Amino acid sequence: MKTALAAPDVTPISCDVLVIGGGPAGSTAATLLAERGYQVTLLEKAHHPRFHIGESLLPANLPLLAKLGVADAVKAIGMEKWGAEFVSPWHAHQQRFEFADAWDKSMPMSYQVRRAEFDEILIRNAAAKNATVIEGCQVQDVAFLPDAQGAVVQARHDDGQIGSWHARFVLDASGRDTFLGNRLKAKQRNKKHNSTAIYAHFSGAQRNPGKNEGDISIFWFEHGWFWFIPLSDGTTSVGAVTWPYYLKTRGKKPLDAFLNETIALCAPLQERLKFARMASAAEATGNFAYACDRTHGDNFLLLGDAFTFIDPVFSSGVMLAMQSAFMGAETVDICLRKPAQAAAALKKFDHNVRFGPKAFSWFIYRVTNPTMREMFMGPRNVFRVKEALLSVLAGDVFGKTPIWGSVRIFKAIYYLGSLFNLRRTLYAARMRKLNIRPADDVTPASR
Repeated sequence: MKTALAAPDVTPISCDVLVIGGGPAGSTAATLLAERGYQVTLLEKAHHPRFHIGESLLPANLPLLAKLGVADAVKAIGMEKWGAEFVSPWHAHQQRFEFADAWDKSMPMSYQVRRAEFDEILIRNAAAKNATVIEGCQVQDVAFLPDAQGAVVQARHDDGQIGSWHARFVLDASGRDTFLGNRLKAKQRNKKHNSTAIYAHFSGAQRNPGKNEGDISIFWFEHGWFWFIPLSDGTTSVGAVTWPYYLKTRGKKPLDAFLNETIALCAPLQERLKFARMASAAEATGNFAYACDRTHGDNFLLLGDAFTFIDPVFSSGVMLAMQSAFMGAETVDICLRKPAQAAAALKKFDHNVRFGPKAFSWFIYRVTNPTMREMFMGPRNVFRVKEALLSVLAGDVFGKTPIWGSVRIFKAIYYLGSLFNLRRTLYAARMRKLNIRPADDVTPASR
């Protein structure tokens, strides 16, 4: 891919790897490659700390944090999360899952974190490991050179100055900005799923007692589902993930009022927020799910949300981003040190980075289906299917835990249950087809 460079007179600075974006994927990849002795430059458009949604980590994040050397720092800012609670308006009870009951008992908990603090820990760690971290610097252009000679990247600093870098390899970790995906016209709407989100932080929310205080709660309601994520400073992140049509009903109503009206549609959540007040302005985003049609090129990789984003119902985003960074760092190392093995390494990366989102997506596409709700609200461990499901919820999808036979049995039970209630299944399928219709005029809503 060649593009016209905005400032051809700027002399490029040489580096081995240039990373676009300083979120979990970019900071992780920069750290790992710098530790291997590569000259790494990370360009981040914002200044940390900066707000970001997506505060819930999975147990599978913890081994990655330990490998990066930041486990203690994250523990210091985190709220312990030992499980997940599901609340359904179609059931009289609440269903709680404990990660300790998963197939692998060695990952019994995780953390809820303020992303501003968490992401800053990761990017400062990258700098401490000798990556060159430049904040307030937004990438404007990338030109890939012929004959696998790398790329020239140009970026604009906050003061308007243009910087230029010649990198042997580029890692796009630009998140939902999907920098390369957009430039390559590789980004596509996810035709199997479509959603929007409205969210804010609240103070004074009613939490579960004792050890369960930090658990995430998922509330189903008519137009989608809510998250309820307790944070260590006493605030709680609350958000509604809805079908696109619902956000359009807001009209010109202030977003704070619209979020409160949406919460009022879910009585159990409204009860938890009875004495709470909104501690941050509400925000919204549309067109939540997408994927790029490629994961890599000869001199670049797409990491984390720069490749794909799926519905956050299982809190998989940060884990998938960091896992893609570990895979990406290994791939870049092979490509730069052993060019003869580059094609095989890129093929392996492509398979692995697609596998994680695919493993979660099967459940995500069906999480609002009545048959799936019944299975979540009344889990059974026949053939260890509950343990396998919990392993997926814990993010244990990349290791050697032998869950996949039981996952297939879980899916078979789901399909049989759907067939048994065929009329309900067909109605739910028709409704979902209507719900995920694109709403092109639904754009990120203003406050």
